[in-house]
Amino acid sequence: MERNITLDFVRGVAILGILLLNIVAFGLPKAAYLNPAWSGSVTDSDAWTWAILDLFAQVKFLTLFALLFGAGLQMLLHRGKRWIQSRLTLLVLLGFMHGILLWDGDILLAYGLVGLVCWRLIRDAPGIRSLFNTGVMLYLTGVGVLLLLGFISGDAPNRSWIPDAANLQYEQWWKLNGGTEAISNRIDLLSSNLVALGAQYGWQLAGMMLMGAALMRSGWLRGEFSLHHYRRTGLWLIVVGMLINIPAIYAQWHVGWMYRWCAFLLQAPRELSAPFQTVGYAALAFGYWPQLSRLWLVNAVAHVGRMALSNYLLQTVICTTLFFRMGWFMKFDRLSLLAVVPAVWVINILFSMLWLRFFRQGPVEWLWRQLTARAAGVSLKHPAR
Repeated sequence: MERNITLDFVRGVAILGILLLNIVAFGLPKAAYLNPAWSGSVTDSDAWTWAILDLFAQVKFLTLFALLFGAGLQMLLHRGKRWIQSRLTLLVLLGFMHGILLWDGDILLAYGLVGLVCWRLIRDAPGIRSLFNTGVMLYLTGVGVLLLLGFISGDAPNRSWIPDAANLQYEQWWKLNGGTEAISNRIDLLSSNLVALGAQYGWQLAGMMLMGAALMRSGWLRGEFSLHHYRRTGLWLIVVGMLINIPAIYAQWHVGWMYRWCAFLLQAPRELSAPFQTVGYAALAFGYWPQLSRLWLVNAVAHVGRMALSNYLLQTVICTTLFFRMGWFMKFDRLSLLAVVPAVWVINILFSMLWLRFFRQGPVEWLWRQLTARAAGVSLKHPAR
């Protein structure tokens, strides 16, 4: 099957864009991921960095990746039940090992678990409209649960929002020293993430996967619509998403990042805006592809997208080395951490371009495919190398 280079590019943008947020999770305490005032106060630099990333990146690139994951499930349906279940089960195992042994910010486990449910919904959907509408309803259910949690939560901040000095010191200690203490803490965090996945986030993740599958089935994610349609749609969707998100950004700033409002209630507008901006970003890529495809950098990012899983794990290896092994953890503010991102991007790009000169797939993608074939009892007719 001929590759869709535009989709590879969009996937590459998603993987590289995710690092804009993950870099905060690598370099600062867990509380800092959503709360710029995690230390009890906030500088103008941190506040503006948070606000700009919240508008353009926060949730958006994860949502984009979920959309493409669902599109991938649609494309895999012809492989059959055994192949898909084996593939997703292996992804769950990889995510579990990644989250326990390397980094507590893993997303692979969640995508694998939700994918094991969603692929059947995609397969059995009677039509494109039904599939898309089901995705919308699931996503809105997740946002509704988020609002419900906000209404029933107390006003007093907890340690996950503004940690005290002892908690900060302990988090710094186990992240820098590693060992069994780090594994124990990552297991605790993984358990909490799984509870959140089942209660709230899993609904949104499933919704985006179904919407992505519907857009692939309709031909929209194959680029089968007019350039004018993609350009017009992309512009309007991004504008609508930003108009939903901007008031919430202002409100969080205005209330001083209070726990009840900013950890739950004012997250909802961002979550609602994300699908609009996500689909808008993809639409602009398709709409301007004749111009974009001539650029060396765009083709380089498409190489990253072809090796998305390998590059995601490579980012973990690089950043855990820098922040946990070399002691950079809690040494930089939010803005300074962004200076690390382009360097990691360059490594992702160079690694991808060099590897794909000699091989058809990334190293982890090749291993994943081989193990899937063995687990499914299928012989691979065409070598991936």
